[in-house]
Amino acid sequence: MDTATARDQIEPRIDSSWKSVLSEEFRQPYFIDLKHFLVEERDQGHTLFPPGSLIFNAFNRTPFESVRVVIMGQDPYHGPGQANGLCFSVSPGIRIPPSLANIFKELKQDLGCPISLSGNLEPWADQGVLLLNASLSVRAHTPNSHAGRGWEQFTDAAIRALSENREGLVFLLWGRNAQAKESLVDTSRHLVLKAAHPSPYSANGFFGCRHFSKANKWLEEKGMGSVDWRLQGHQAT
Repeated sequence: MDTATARDQIEPRIDSSWKSVLSEEFRQPYFIDLKHFLVEERDQGHTLFPPGSLIFNAFNRTPFESVRVVIMGQDPYHGPGQANGLCFSVSPGIRIPPSLANIFKELKQDLGCPISLSGNLEPWADQGVLLLNASLSVRAHTPNSHAGRGWEQFTDAAIRALSENREGLVFLLWGRNAQAKESLVDTSRHLVLKAAHPSPYSANGFFGCRHFSKANKWLEEKGMGSVDWRLQGHQAT
């Protein structure tokens, strides 16, 4: 077996529950082409975010059967040290980006949650909030540089699998790109909440959406328990 063939057969390091659900995707031509593209990017000296070990962090932090809420992002942050594989989230110690700051403002208005000084959203992921970007990698300092390379087909398959095989989930779709994913969701079985993107350019259409309380109300009615949206640790009032 030559090196290229062996590389094509290597499956991602992804949680076993997701590996089972998405196993067919890893063998599709688009996914093989995607892997080749990522190798070429690195071979050409480009820095990619997040680090390879965190590309599938959303899936690894939130197994398939644990998902209760899905939040869709576009692609990872493209600045050094920012991306940690969870949409809108940044690693501990990294300055909170503007969109995340607006999410925290809405949380305070909606549920009275103190505004966190940390932008690390891993506590949400560990409670069943799938923080999924449409693209799972990006070239440093070049937003959307890995769009259209196959990631969207893969993450669409993940959304479709959740819609078809789970019941009573909540999908939070912020902005036009995320809202386009509504067509993948069976709205007779799941709750879809839509609002403007929390970016400073459109946040006036995001503030007041009350998606966090609405999601918890739905989950409680379905007997799935509410999400504790408060982030632990040092917080600002």
